[in-house]
Amino acid sequence: MAQKGVQMDQETISCSICLDLLKDPVTIPCGHSYCMHCIKGFWDGEDQKGIHSCPQCRDTFLPRPVLKKSTMLAVLVEQLKKTGLQAAPADHCYAGAEDVACDVCAGRKLKAIKSCLVCSASYCEKHLQPHHDAPPLRKHKLIDPSKNLQQHICSRHDEVKKMFCRTDQKSICYLCSVDEHKGHDTVSAAAERTERQRELEGSRQQIQQRVQDREKDVKLLQQEVEAINQSADKTVEHSEKIFTELIRLLQKRSSEVKQQIRSQQETEVSRAKELQKKLEQEITELKRKDAELQQLSHTEDHIQFLQNCPSVSALRESTPSSSIKIRPLRYFEDVTAAVSELREKLQDILREEWTNISLTEVDVLLSEPEPETRAGFLKYSREITLDPNTAHTQLLLSEGNRKATVMKQQQSYSNHPDRFTYWFQVLSRESLTGRCYWEVEWGGGGARVAVTYKNISRAGDSDECLFGFHNKSWSLRCDTDSYRFDHNKVQTPVSGPQSSRIGVYLDHRAGILSFYSVSETMTLLHRVQASFTQPLHAGVLLFNYGDTAEFIKLK
Repeated sequence: MAQKGVQMDQETISCSICLDLLKDPVTIPCGHSYCMHCIKGFWDGEDQKGIHSCPQCRDTFLPRPVLKKSTMLAVLVEQLKKTGLQAAPADHCYAGAEDVACDVCAGRKLKAIKSCLVCSASYCEKHLQPHHDAPPLRKHKLIDPSKNLQQHICSRHDEVKKMFCRTDQKSICYLCSVDEHKGHDTVSAAAERTERQRELEGSRQQIQQRVQDREKDVKLLQQEVEAINQSADKTVEHSEKIFTELIRLLQKRSSEVKQQIRSQQETEVSRAKELQKKLEQEITELKRKDAELQQLSHTEDHIQFLQNCPSVSALRESTPSSSIKIRPLRYFEDVTAAVSELREKLQDILREEWTNISLTEVDVLLSEPEPETRAGFLKYSREITLDPNTAHTQLLLSEGNRKATVMKQQQSYSNHPDRFTYWFQVLSRESLTGRCYWEVEWGGGGARVAVTYKNISRAGDSDECLFGFHNKSWSLRCDTDSYRFDHNKVQTPVSGPQSSRIGVYLDHRAGILSFYSVSETMTLLHRVQASFTQPLHAGVLLFNYGDTAEFIKLK
């Protein structure tokens, strides 16, 4: 009880700001006491507010109180110092709701710094001292403070769990190892910890290695991002320069056409006005002659009339008939037609090349893997339409130019240099770059599903025109009972489930081209790794009359 009384006195004469014994103690009007230095510092911080308060009860004082040293408290502090006692522990030394409390402390408990498995108790620094001083207690097993000491004690034998059963993967006591765990693979908990620690270190090394690898990948990606940004900036600058030059060139050509038209306009108008002037002069002269003749016709003197008649005959013979032909208003239609034709050609070029530009993808170093499900492939689906300018004349295009059918009769196609003249082949209108996926439904005797560069040969029956028989195209031949992959005249038999629908996946930059048999499931038929140097076009070749191939409109 005496000890507790001293403890209370210590708390009473402790400063609530510094949590230490009062130094130069002062008591403020509300009755609370502080170190003079502490309360001065606290109030200095409140000077700007103009109102000073007590840190404990929050009473306010106006004006700032004058501080005077409390003689009685100063004497008490000195007496405690002489007895060798220290101030009460600071608040942060006491156990809170989340802390492990000392099991020996009476009243307000201090935080435990160790727990003893033998004693099944936790101790603060003061009450742990006997475990350091008494030889019997030194052998006790001390661990970090634990609220769940019972988990270290065997509930059956009330012994410390010092063993580990590898068979059942659980901690046990020694008696358990010779009882219900007899015959099991048991080791000491320390030995199991050593083994697990070794495995843990191995796992940590693997994790650390993966961290290093990922850090390298991050650096590579950072470098890739910088390279992409620099390339994009350079490309934007270059593109703007090119488009500016194109616009300037078109403006120049527009100005030249305008100048040419105005020049011709001026020449023709000048010529017409000059001719008009001559004609007007002639009209004036003719009117004068007409007046003279009219006057002559009224002359009563026969001799004078007859003498002037020869000049009338001469006038009739020398006057030519009108030679001016009024043309329809088509003076500059040829120029208009030429400019319109130029516009259409430029639009065709821009439309085709713009597709290549807009579909160009920029991939980072770690490219995405090929999808594993049809839903994954459909993320890259492309709608393919067939180009009538490339279709053989016996191929009928339908379904919005997505379906081709071999017909006996010739179709009414115009002559075009892109048309296949021998093989029943046709190319897609769209050029393909980046990641693309499409499906072809074929019917009849068979078909070739292919991709090809645009610059393959078109005229004649040479191998240079046939899909899969040169180095510019890749083709999967689909027959009713077999598949075969062809490239550059190399023929590779392909096995897989027969299906009338073929899925094609292209990763242009990665150089991956895959063909799939599509039914209720997707089965890989053939995959090729190549280095594509140009945009590709999808294509199909059909064999006989009635054969069909349709590019499916995927959702």
